[in-house]
Amino acid sequence: MSFKFPFFKNKQNIKDDHFASDNIPNHVAIIMDGNGRWAKKRGLPRIAGHKEGMDVVKKIVRAASKCNVKILTLYAFSTENWKRPKSEVEYLMKLPKEFLHIYLPEMMENNVRIETIGDFDALPDHTRKAVQYAKDQTKGNDGLLLNFALNYGSRFEIMRAVKQLMADIDSSELSMDTVDENTFSEYLYTKGLSDPDLLIRTSGEQRLSNFLLWQVAYSEFWFTDVLWPDFSEEIFKTALQDYQQRKRRYGGI
Repeated sequence: MSFKFPFFKNKQNIKDDHFASDNIPNHVAIIMDGNGRWAKKRGLPRIAGHKEGMDVVKKIVRAASKCNVKILTLYAFSTENWKRPKSEVEYLMKLPKEFLHIYLPEMMENNVRIETIGDFDALPDHTRKAVQYAKDQTKGNDGLLLNFALNYGSRFEIMRAVKQLMADIDSSELSMDTVDENTFSEYLYTKGLSDPDLLIRTSGEQRLSNFLLWQVAYSEFWFTDVLWPDFSEEIFKTALQDYQQRKRRYGGI
């Protein structure tokens, strides 16, 4: 597997006329990392970084839509993030409502459909209501699928899938002889979605952090030192361009 480690000191200038329209990844997943460090560098509270990062989500959704990416999955809140300070968690749980209140009209205008993966029912009531409203409002859209990973953890997802699969076998709804990778994938939160072609992580960290462990088995990885609040449409296009240069062999020659 090939890895690319681009380290940006300044935003890259990429002109649209130099951006190839072929071999665009169908599904891009992003680990949006570095909000807290961005705020700390500026002597600001961590929540200031999260607020700035929220605005970047809008820009990257717009860029992904322009580039004809079909699915954009954003790691918004993990099952491990509950360990953070209570005040920070409470703010993060308010962000979806704030984001959707501001940007839902634009999402509707641009034909974006909003979905989620993760343990949705365990989220606070006000968070669920805001997100569910956006899902209901956009369910008829057939453009970019904006998929928020909220209260998501891949190990929890896999264990949940195993338990549900075993229960179906025990009840004779499913035969063990028919179980294969495709069958198992139907029990994951990402049922019906193609696996990510490209996984992007910001902030210089180079790990998956319990994100889509099953689904990224053959994804291309792209890491950058840029903190999420500084991530831009130009850098996003750089990642797509790098992806376009890669040869995906899926274990073959």
